[in-house]
Amino acid sequence: MNIPEEVGSTTRSIIDALKSQPATLALIVANVAMLIFVFYAMAKAAEFRDTMIKGQFEYQKHVTELLSKCVVPP
Repeated sequence: MNIPEEVGSTTRSIIDALKSQPATLALIVANVAMLIFVFYAMAKAAEFRDTMIKGQFEYQKHVTELLSKCVVPP
């Protein structure tokens, strides 16, 4: 048996197994959807953290500039 025939046979057996148990197919689809959602949520959380860090640095720079303009009495 060569590789394409083996892959075809394995694919047919997997499809037949999923036809006989639709709950398994539903769980697979739900797990893939959950992975996509978690990836999207983590990406958005990383963007939010980047924005917060940039804002903090800008605020710190502004405060430093204001304090540098203060005159200390002798």
